[in-house]
Amino acid sequence: IGGHGGPDPGAVARVDGRELHEDEYAYDIALRLARNLMMEGATVYVIIQDPDDGIRDDRYLNNRYNETCMGDPIPKNQLDRLRQRVNKVNGLYERDQNKFDYFRTIELHVDSRNQGKRLDVFFYHSDNRHAQTLATGMRDLFRMKYDTHQPGRGFGGFVEYRGLYTLRNLKVPSLLIEVGNIQNESDRRRIVLNNNRQALANWMSQACVEDFEKSKW
Repeated sequence: IGGHGGPDPGAVARVDGRELHEDEYAYDIALRLARNLMMEGATVYVIIQDPDDGIRDDRYLNNRYNETCMGDPIPKNQLDRLRQRVNKVNGLYERDQNKFDYFRTIELHVDSRNQGKRLDVFFYHSDNRHAQTLATGMRDLFRMKYDTHQPGRGFGGFVEYRGLYTLRNLKVPSLLIEVGNIQNESDRRRIVLNNNRQALANWMSQACVEDFEKSKW
């Protein structure tokens, strides 16, 4: 699930006269993650969809308000938006629960909280041991990757249970991942580079595959 979308752009940053919308970057990373997982043989449902945009390599992604929730218009009211995507995921789970042994939901944000601070990647999980296991495995893999690619930097990302609406109400083990802060200059420089967006997707998909393999033990 790409965070926000439709009438809600999420956090907005202004750079050189341009507006950078959180939902566009979250959607791009979500598509990259979906592509990676499908290449591994997973069945992936992209809940928030843009009929005009696929994966984009641009630094500054064009802003649109035409995203849908799998074809349905996204409501303006925040609670209605959240309820819509929860109902969509839960409906898919109820339909397919006998087809698959492993279900996970991932919602991505490029959040504006903690403005002015360097952000790492934060993993919030639903009140479910499978979700917590995936979140912890993903955090550990990110820490290893940071130590490999940026020795000495350190990694301050953490795993935490959060009682957010989607995490409380989804029937599937779920994560909400903040991959950075679009209003923080250093984070923004990282997120606008397509190679970095791809790296985030690669690491998340690797963690998902490893979690799936462990779930079969």
